[in-house]
Amino acid sequence: MIRNFVRDCYERRGIVCVSALAILFSGTLLCGAEEPDRIEFSRQVLPILSGKCFTCHGPDAKHRKGDLRLDLEDAAKESAVVAGDADASELIARITSDDEDLHMPPAATGKVVSPEEIEILRNWINAGAPWSQHWAFIPPAPVPVPQVDSNWPQNEIDHFVLARLQAESLQPSSPAQRAAWLRRVSLDLIGLPPTPAEVTAFEDDQSAGAYEAAVDRLLESPHYGERLAIEWLDLARFADTNGYQNDFNRSMWPWRDWVINAFNQNLPGDQFIVEQLAGDLLPNPTQSQLIATGFNRNNRTVTEGGSIDEEWRVENVVDRVETTATTFLALTMGCSRCHDHKYDPIDRHDFYQFFAFFNNVDEQGVYTETRGNVAPLISLPTPEQTTQLADLDRKISELQTNIDAAEGDTKEQLGQQLKTLQEERASITKNVQTTMVMRDRAEYRPTYLLQRGQYDLPDTSEPLWPEVPKLLGQLPDGVKHDRLALANWLVAPNHPLTARVMVNRIWQRMFGVGLVATPDNFGVQGDPPSHPELLDWLALRLIESGWDLKQMHKLICLSATYQQTSDAAADLIARDPKNRLLARGPRHRLPAELIRDYALAVSGLLVDRIGGPSVKPYQPAGLWDELAGGANGGPYEVAQDDNLYRRSLYTFRKRTVSHPTLGTFDAPSWEICQAKRSQTNTPLQALALLNDLTYVETARHLGMRMLAEGGDTLTSRLKYGFTLATLRQPTATEVTKLIAGYNKYLQYFEEQPANVTLYLSQGMSQVPA
Repeated sequence: MIRNFVRDCYERRGIVCVSALAILFSGTLLCGAEEPDRIEFSRQVLPILSGKCFTCHGPDAKHRKGDLRLDLEDAAKESAVVAGDADASELIARITSDDEDLHMPPAATGKVVSPEEIEILRNWINAGAPWSQHWAFIPPAPVPVPQVDSNWPQNEIDHFVLARLQAESLQPSSPAQRAAWLRRVSLDLIGLPPTPAEVTAFEDDQSAGAYEAAVDRLLESPHYGERLAIEWLDLARFADTNGYQNDFNRSMWPWRDWVINAFNQNLPGDQFIVEQLAGDLLPNPTQSQLIATGFNRNNRTVTEGGSIDEEWRVENVVDRVETTATTFLALTMGCSRCHDHKYDPIDRHDFYQFFAFFNNVDEQGVYTETRGNVAPLISLPTPEQTTQLADLDRKISELQTNIDAAEGDTKEQLGQQLKTLQEERASITKNVQTTMVMRDRAEYRPTYLLQRGQYDLPDTSEPLWPEVPKLLGQLPDGVKHDRLALANWLVAPNHPLTARVMVNRIWQRMFGVGLVATPDNFGVQGDPPSHPELLDWLALRLIESGWDLKQMHKLICLSATYQQTSDAAADLIARDPKNRLLARGPRHRLPAELIRDYALAVSGLLVDRIGGPSVKPYQPAGLWDELAGGANGGPYEVAQDDNLYRRSLYTFRKRTVSHPTLGTFDAPSWEICQAKRSQTNTPLQALALLNDLTYVETARHLGMRMLAEGGDTLTSRLKYGFTLATLRQPTATEVTKLIAGYNKYLQYFEEQPANVTLYLSQGMSQVPA
């Protein structure tokens, strides 16, 4: 329904014409491999101008110097660029001048145009200074799949990759061993390692469809949705508390479970977007579609006394603008809140017109409630609660009818019965789960440009209406300019960004880095795509498939590119240290949640129950008490049941005090939208793996599995434990080291018997007698 509506709206706007223009504008990208010496404006020239010149000579009129613009072709060629003659161009004269008063950029900026960049600018001007729009703002155009003389490709992805490798005089790496590939794809699709039995079955299956069958099995696993949810919850800044100083608890886990279920059910990507941005505005929205809108209720909430309501309401709207722009457009629109964007053609009017889409939500800026969810919200009673409430409503209605007809003492007695029933109903209602949702006010709230971005400085001379940024077009004629129109515009088939951003995030999850390495910035300051034609082909493939996310994952997993070994010779690593050319398989660190989940899985402790309220695994005692004496949300009460061993996705997320072990491995604080986690290497990570109670307990349980399942000899048990953890057999050298380590610690515990008791007492799981 949603997809048909979008197509009806947008196909009338001349997609064929737009696609033709896109081909025209992107010609330099498509021809790059055939003409390696040709200067590509979008990929080579624009990043130089943006990085070195736009701060003073770009879109931001307020901070522009010398009345010179280098972000617009006509303005640049009018005063600084003489097409065809670099020596006559003021741009070249300034960046090569020896005069400190004339040299650009000024020394005080700390920016320097390198000799290589100067040469690019010279060649570009001498070639006629051809101009084009930034690549990301042009709709993806159909791209022919490169023809390559090789049997290596498994699907179209490999044709694009191999063509690039051959242009660079490189060859792809050999395939990964089957067990290594199965471990890789299992971790990427469900976030858990395969069992040794699954590895053995896969290695024994020599049929042509073995790889495809393995991928299909993983895509149908209920853990698939859990794995994909990790990155989406980062984007949506999902947490279990309000944030800020008080940081009281909230209950948004029904939205988290909606995300997991949406991925598991393979909800089409366009519908996935529309329901989260505007599910409440769909005709006759279902409960599921209302829950989906919690995406934009995951923002932090202020409950501090003395806060100004309108100030914080505006901050909520700004947060939604920035989150929506980052998540679906990969644009840094927040830079335009106070002044025009310094690099991208997004001005303050664009920002506040986008702001207007979210400015009519029926909410406060400051809430006096200190516990639980705040309006707008919906109730989610269990089937049992629904039955109880219906029964009570029937009894209350009948009793009210009798009261109306009664008199005297009878009426008073019936009134007492009514009060009892109402109290019983209130008691049940109090315990009904709720979740926060989006809902617009009945009365439209006007939007104005806020001078300097301040809530109390509106420019009331010019009311602004909801509209999309000018550089990306406009909403179709005849539609109401609301969040639903915005959502439908985002998933329109000719939109230049949404599908590209989505497939880039999928690629990032599978390879550790996206085809565009800056997943939160597709603007001119972001990195250009390593394989632009492949990115466009994948984006169009996603749209043509009906936004089938599972199909896209399957395509990548079954490519020869993904199946390569991650091992590489020193010369290849020196040539391409970040693997941007994809001459080897992916190798990247597991997210914090998966490190813990992996340990639980191989130890046999993992409880793989799906969904439900967030849980509280082990955490150092008293950590929450350091913040406001623990008053905000109560003490941290460690689970006393199998919730201790649930997947880390379900760990309670307190914004002001992140779970320490997850934070040590670079999990975010979930205060703002985050498109890519940082990766650090610190001694704390090794110390956490050695001392954190979860890892101590999982290590103990792995030892128990080795004793129970690994055979009768020390060597067989050590080999079994090694295989459980790594999914490969140890080498002879590794076995020797394992035996030496065993003997070292055996001697230690024999000499320190008290530590045996101490070690075995760690954690709440039982130790066999």
